Amino acid sequence: MYKLVGELSQNNARKQVAAGNAAIAQGQLDFDFSDLLQIDSTAVASMIEWQRQASQLKKTLHFHSVPASLVSLIQLYGLTGQFQLSPAERH
Repeated sequence: MYKLVGELSQNNARKQVAAGNAAIAQGQLDFDFSDLLQIDSTAVASMIEWQRQASQLKKTLHFHSVPASLVSLIQLYGLTGQFQLSPAERH
């Protein structure tokens, strides 16, 4: 499982996308969002890019522990059906 840590935002999206694409190329198809502390709408664009990368390899990604704020953005943009999502558990 590929674990995203810290931030996925405009500040570091290119770096995070490149790292995620490298993980996909190595066969990682599960992305864990549980250690992300900060996201913005750039996270949705990053997920679209990762999904595109996986689709080119005829693979499907699964996104785990997706923060509620990111799920809300995905719903707002009408992209719910584009991703395999497991929302973060509420505590």
